Amino acid sequence: MMYKRILLKLSGEALLGERQYGIDPVRISQYAQEIKKVTSLGIEVAIVIGGGNIFRGVSAANNGMDRVQADYMGMLATVINGLALQSALEETEVQTRLQTAIKIEAVAEAYIKRKAVRHLEKKRVVIFGGGTGNPFFTTDSAAVLRAIEINADVILKGTRVNGIYDSDPEKNKNAIKFDSISFDNVLNKNLKVMDSTAFTLSKENNLPIIVFNMNKEGNLFKIISGGKIGTIVK
Repeated sequence: MMYKRILLKLSGEALLGERQYGIDPVRISQYAQEIKKVTSLGIEVAIVIGGGNIFRGVSAANNGMDRVQADYMGMLATVINGLALQSALEETEVQTRLQTAIKIEAVAEAYIKRKAVRHLEKKRVVIFGGGTGNPFFTTDSAAVLRAIEINADVILKGTRVNGIYDSDPEKNKNAIKFDSISFDNVLNKNLKVMDSTAFTLSKENNLPIIVFNMNKEGNLFKIISGGKIGTIVK
């Protein structure tokens, strides 16, 4: 196998499925099955999930809400998604732990790096909720930060498109996909892979990112098995 320990980054919007708001049980069940296939190979899996399907702090702040309050609300939305994904995974008999950057003892463990690593070593899936625990930082930043802390081999960013393109493939049918691209070329071409803070942190720590279509059945398993899926940034 190419990787021993991965961090999977999922957007909150991905959980919408065919819905306009909230969590689509069909989509989250599909994700749980995909993740189970990977854990069956003995791969250690950590997950960071966004909250945009429930609440987006930046959007609320743009509409007049205090930015700090709005961001904390967004963090809580990621915890809700984490609980939902934990439930879906446990229905497939995958042992899962949810850790949060802000303390919510009744529903999740507080994030402790050593504890998270121990869970991973025991082949439990670890979901990191609550972002970084700080306002003004995105879940992309949380994903890179946690990946570095737990010594993940790669960040797998699951999206609804097949990789990184020279323009938006949902708006331009002639957009050209990159199979592989360097960190510097992403910056030079101003391609939107992650927010700049997250991307710079990944670049400085030489942590590769693979952007792929999580909604296509089998893609996650193919990446872990060495398949050329999506776009790798390295």
